[in-house]
This record gives sequence, C-alpha cells and structure tokens, in this order.
Amino acid sequence: MQDRVTLLLKDYRDLTGEYDKLVSIEMIEAVGHRFLPTYFKQCAHLLKSNGLMLIQAITIREQRYEQAKRGVDFIQRYIFPGGALPCVQKMLEVVSRDTDMNLLHMEDFGLHYARTLRLWHENFRRAHGRLSELGYDDYFLRLWEFYLCYCEGGFLERTIGTAQLLLAKPAAMTAPLLGRFDA
Repeated sequence: MQDRVTLLLKDYRDLTGEYDKLVSIEMIEAVGHRFLPTYFKQCAHLLKSNGLMLIQAITIREQRYEQAKRGVDFIQRYIFPGGALPCVQKMLEVVSRDTDMNLLHMEDFGLHYARTLRLWHENFRRAHGRLSELGYDDYFLRLWEFYLCYCEGGFLERTIGTAQLLLAKPAAMTAPLLGRFDA
C-alpha cells in the first residue's frame, strides 16, 4: 500500500498539486465555521476532475448549529479550544455554493460512536492507576471521564453524529465505484 498512498501531515491551506482522492477524518472540526468555504474550496482545487473526497466529521444537529456557533460548550472550553462542530446541511450548502463537488453518498453512524465512547471510557477507567503513576491528577482523570460520558450521551441522544460524506468532482459522478452501497 505504501507505493499507492501518500500520507501528508500538513495544513490543508499549504497543500499543492492534484490528487485522485482526499480523505479527511475528523479534522474539519478544527477548521471552524468561518473557514468552511476556504476548506472546501481548497479541497476541490486539489482534486483532479474525476477526484473523490471522503470526509468524516463529528456533526451537530442542524437545529442546534446556530446556537452552537454563538456559544462555548464544555468541549470547546476544556478539550478542543477553538473547535467547532459543523452540521451536515451547512457542509453541503458550502460544497454546493463554493465548489464543483457533489454529494455522491452519505452515512451517519453516530450510534456506533456512542458504543465506541463507552468502550473508551471503560478502558480509561481500567487505566486510572497507570495514569496516576504517570502523573495525571484527579482533576485530569475526572475531566476526561466527563468528556467521554458527555460525548457518549450526545451520540445516544443524536444531538451529535458521525457523518461520512463522499464528495465527487463532475467527471467522477458517472464513473463506476468499487463496492456496494445500500440505499
């Protein structure tokens, strides 16, 4: 696979060249609401005319998006300062308005993420002793326990979700895709 894939650890704004495919996994949350157009324009610019982009994002329900934009919640204050959850509708609006990409396929698997958070929390609790030995204090441990439970609850209540969007440049819209999608 090494001869077929290039992994780059670089700011998206500094990328150059043309790519067949782009994959962005839970990075858009760090882009911020204001820079969504810049982000998607740059991604579209980097893709070849038949290129595909897969984006995985933790999302917020559309009904809560505007309120979330104006406030600072627990996660923004203590875990990811400056972070911002997009909503699917806003991402698609920006893609449609500012790029030549189109949505080819979408899935939301937030309920699966709730289970993932529960398992992470269980593993975290089992590691408490080791973490304390490494110098992490009770405040840190409680903060992260709360974070993991807070996120699990958000996914269970479907206040937040995990969406995968497959975006396609115009020449890719008619190309056959490997794999099978159930509608």
